[in-house]
Amino acid sequence: MFSPLAHRRWQLFRANRRGYWSLWIFLALFFISLFAEVIANDKPIIMEYNGKLYFPVFVMYSEKIFGGDFETEADYRDSFLASRIKAHGWAIWPPIRYSYSTINYAPGVPVPSPPTAANWLGTDDQGRDVASRLIYGFRISVLFALLLTGFSSVIGILAGVVQGFRGGLTDLLFQRFIEIWSGLPELFLLIILASIVTPNFWWLLGILLLFSWMSLTSVVRAESLRARNFDYVRAARALGVSEPRIMVRHVLPNALVAAMTYIPFIMAGGVTALTTLDFLGFGLPPGSPSLGELLLQGKNNPQAPWLGFTGFIIIALMLVLIIFISEAVRDAFNPRKAIAQPMAQVLCYDIPAE
Repeated sequence: MFSPLAHRRWQLFRANRRGYWSLWIFLALFFISLFAEVIANDKPIIMEYNGKLYFPVFVMYSEKIFGGDFETEADYRDSFLASRIKAHGWAIWPPIRYSYSTINYAPGVPVPSPPTAANWLGTDDQGRDVASRLIYGFRISVLFALLLTGFSSVIGILAGVVQGFRGGLTDLLFQRFIEIWSGLPELFLLIILASIVTPNFWWLLGILLLFSWMSLTSVVRAESLRARNFDYVRAARALGVSEPRIMVRHVLPNALVAAMTYIPFIMAGGVTALTTLDFLGFGLPPGSPSLGELLLQGKNNPQAPWLGFTGFIIIALMLVLIIFISEAVRDAFNPRKAIAQPMAQVLCYDIPAE
């Protein structure tokens, strides 16, 4: 099913137990966050009313359906609708009965309120549930980092391959452009643009993508400069194979080996960049579930330490897992790395045959 080389890399990756288990923990957390709507929501997952089934999490229903007076979407936390649903049917709620924007108007104490049975991690300074915002914020951060990593890798790898394989004037002009472009103050540009347009998820992704693709270009360029002089590449040129085909079939696989070890670090940088922008107030729109905004609330509310501790722990855990995975990927693509063998097997090999 796998080639011998792929099997060897997988064995090296598994040999790094810290990175191997970090990968599974990270995937488990991300998988759970993908179902945030059924874990933390102010709407029932499924309900029955007058003999009919409804799925409020996935479909918007009018208040009139449940005996209300308005055509607007039903507020299932309203006492009137709750009593109607209880009298004429039943409802299955998510474990956390708050969405990321739901406000608890009766926490019992001034907000931000401490952790309780209703709000597992307390509320922020607007009365919103911290646990639900944490789940939604984790998903947004990971998705943002994955998209930024994917687009940056594609652009950076292709640019590095073309730059290194063509060489000459192409390489010279590309290097000068990268030197000038990388010298631009990225944060200042974001601040200036944020004052002109309202930033959103895709706007931030596009701005950061303008600069993040250069992190892989130098590595891929060096590998391409080396691979262009290989005998099989020269033979392909002599046979009349087109340059794009040579770059894709012969140069790109060599460049990917070096690039793979840096890709997880780009993902960690994407998480950090989005968190930093949200903390400074130049990130996602106000009200969006954001880990950086949670850290900002912890800074502004020192009397509520659960806000800062929650944001710090989840961001630190995310970055630590990504770094451990990066180390395992680096070992997997290291040609000098040997696969560790069990001690009994090593001793067995040392016993001379009679």
